[in-house]
Amino acid sequence: MKRDQTMIEKIFSRASGKDVFAGDYAWLKLNLVAMRDFGGPNVVQEYRLAFGDRKIFNKDQVAVTFDLHIPPRDEKVAVNQQLLRQFAKDQGAKLFDVNTGIGQHILMESGMVKPWDVIIGTDSHMNLLGAVGAAGFGMGTTDVAGAMYKGSLWFRVPETIKMVLNGTMPAAISSKDIILHILSVVRTDGALHKAIEFTGEAVLKMPFHDRITIASMVTEMSGEIGLLEPNDSVKDFLDKHKAGPFDTLTADNDGIYESIMEFDISKLAPLISCPHSPDNVERVTDMKDVKVDQVFIGSCTNGRYEDLASAAGILKGKKISNTVRMIIVPATMEVAMQASNAGLFDIFMNAGVVITNPGCALCTTGHPGILAPGETMISTSNRNFHGKLGKGASVYLASPATAAASAITGYITDPREA
Repeated sequence: MKRDQTMIEKIFSRASGKDVFAGDYAWLKLNLVAMRDFGGPNVVQEYRLAFGDRKIFNKDQVAVTFDLHIPPRDEKVAVNQQLLRQFAKDQGAKLFDVNTGIGQHILMESGMVKPWDVIIGTDSHMNLLGAVGAAGFGMGTTDVAGAMYKGSLWFRVPETIKMVLNGTMPAAISSKDIILHILSVVRTDGALHKAIEFTGEAVLKMPFHDRITIASMVTEMSGEIGLLEPNDSVKDFLDKHKAGPFDTLTADNDGIYESIMEFDISKLAPLISCPHSPDNVERVTDMKDVKVDQVFIGSCTNGRYEDLASAAGILKGKKISNTVRMIIVPATMEVAMQASNAGLFDIFMNAGVVITNPGCALCTTGHPGILAPGETMISTSNRNFHGKLGKGASVYLASPATAAASAITGYITDPREA
């Protein structure tokens, strides 16, 4: 009698061609290998050193994305991007240049990601592809280079933590508040090397953009992958972006989990992650005396249209504080076009917001908007480690609504009071 499996066990079994379970090792056939402008040049150099000018395993299953320093901020970055463009041209790989946006989002919008897929890339947040039910993993240079040639990779099947989200999301609460609450319980090392399955009534009702936010912060729990069972919002997104036919992904009823955790989201209040760790979480109302110098809305965690619309709903007809700088960065060009067509950019500019081209932006250092020592920023990104966005600066992580409300007052502000 066949043993029941978790989601990751089922994905790995299909990709390996045999039944595998937590703790097993197997070669997995890859559906997609991706590299970005950060890390990608090292992959190309290692590929050429190991394989010369031999062709990649499948030109339709290798992608190059530019999302970190776009357009290039200096000559070194420009040279690295030139190298990647030439490699993509020589190999026939798909190139997403500086006019596209955040790599994982672009791959999903381009129909290159589906449930059951196994995908690797050079970004530590490749696992956000779990929002559609795909197993995405961030890998190092050697693994990515070898996978581009072979089309497969050696994996250990991770144990799974099942997280059941019960209840209905209250008004002014977003998935960012939910994942921050989970982080406050699990901590930044609580899911080390584990897969996470998110399920429960709240997940089954959760719209696609909220799923991205949840999946994108599994890395901050040290998890390998977070999988959400695809629902109608995922199907609608994949159909719109012509991903092609796909099978529904669900866990079996009696799969074996390392642990099962339950969360009631119905009584959550707006939350904020305080310096200098994502799991240092407090209620927004308890931090209202903290002065804010800058606000950033964007990143792979909260850069979708709905995130921008949430901020616009608070900013409409208002001005940000004259002591605050506010920067909004859409995740992709598709999101930017949607926001522009809906009039969100007018709202932002009238409020005094700086809007920049789609990309990762203020997720890490090296971008316009880096902080000076002693400054404080509220960000909708996923990490707030010391020095990540300026030595001596402090970064708080929050939802787009909390970020927008705080930009108006100049202090950390509960969006319910905006």
